[in-house]
Order: sequence, then C-alpha cells, then structure tokens
Amino acid sequence: MGNLESIGEHIRQELEAKNAARDQALQRSRTLIRFCAHAIRAVHREEWENARALLAQARAAAEEMIADLAPYPDLYHAGYTQDSLKEYAEANIVYALVTDEPLPGPDMLQVESAAYLNGLGEAAGELRRRILDIIRHDHSEEAERLLEAMDDIYNQLVTMDFPDAITGGLRRTTDMVRGVLERTRGDLTMSLRQQRLQQALGAFEERIQRRRTNDGG
Repeated sequence: MGNLESIGEHIRQELEAKNAARDQALQRSRTLIRFCAHAIRAVHREEWENARALLAQARAAAEEMIADLAPYPDLYHAGYTQDSLKEYAEANIVYALVTDEPLPGPDMLQVESAAYLNGLGEAAGELRRRILDIIRHDHSEEAERLLEAMDDIYNQLVTMDFPDAITGGLRRTTDMVRGVLERTRGDLTMSLRQQRLQQALGAFEERIQRRRTNDGG
C-alpha cells in the first residue's frame, strides 16, 4: 500500500486533464453551434460571402474540437459534442443544397454517420423555410428543385433501418422530415395553383381588353 498515494495522484492528474478537456469541449461545441446558426441565417438572407466565411470558421472550430478530443473517445461521442457536429453538418448541407453545389459527405466534414444523417434531416426543415420564402415571390422552379431535394433526403433516411442507439435517434428525425415534406408539398402545390389561376385571369382580362379595344375601333 506504500504506493497508493502515488497511484492516486496519477489518477487525479488524468482526471483533471480529462475534466479540462470536457470543459473546453463544451465551450467549443457552443461556439461551433453559434457559427453554424449564423451561417444558416446568412444563407436565408442570401449573404453568400458571409455564409462561406462562417462555415470556414465553423470548420476550424470543429477540427480543433475533434483533435483535442482524440485522446478521449468517450468525450468525443458525448451528446453535446455530437450535437454540435450535427449542427455543423446541417449548416454545410443547407448551404450546398440552396446554392446547388455538390453535397459534402461525412468524410469531408469529418463527422460520424449518425451526426451526418441527423444533420441531413434537420436540413430538410431549413429547406422548407427557404421554399416558403421563395414561393412568396413566385420562383416556382427553384422551389420545386428544393422540394425534390427534400424528397431525396427523406427517401435516403427511410432506408437507414437501424436501432436509435446507433443512429442517434434518426427515426424521430425521419418522422419530422416526412411531416415537413408533406406540408411543404401541399404549400407549393397550392402556390402553383394560385399562380396558374392568376396567369389565367391575367390572360382572360387581356383578351377582354383587346376585344373592347377592337370593338371601340
């Protein structure tokens, strides 16, 4: 038992280092989430340069956090860490889909598959917001492209039939995407019908006006 004190001191130092790493990871995860939220907001405002700059900052923060947690796999797989990486995946996916650029994969973003899939699902909700903004200005082709992207996301997510313990609760996210997709499809269909009706009424009024002009002449 003569060496118990030295063993205890060694364990204490290890735990202090791990606790410091945990505190730092919590702070960095909050910073990462903030960068991602601001990046998504910039995308909705079509502030493309600002969005790219924020995504670059998010990438640096994510890489730093991942590197710092390399010695502590349990901290890396902790909920707060994976939640922030999910937000990171979501922000990059939203930017790529809205700007019609190639979709970054989990390897490119250096995130776990579960975090990526849940980020993909969350991105569908942001696409709904984007589509609603678009149809207010009758940009129907762009809205239809994004609706198709939402449909593709859902069709991929429903194929991931694995336990929630592995996918990080993906089934719940998939159910959310299904509801968002159905509501958005209904909104876009109604918008297109109204747009076509307005076009038909406009054409009818134009014919009536021409006929009156011709009759008057």
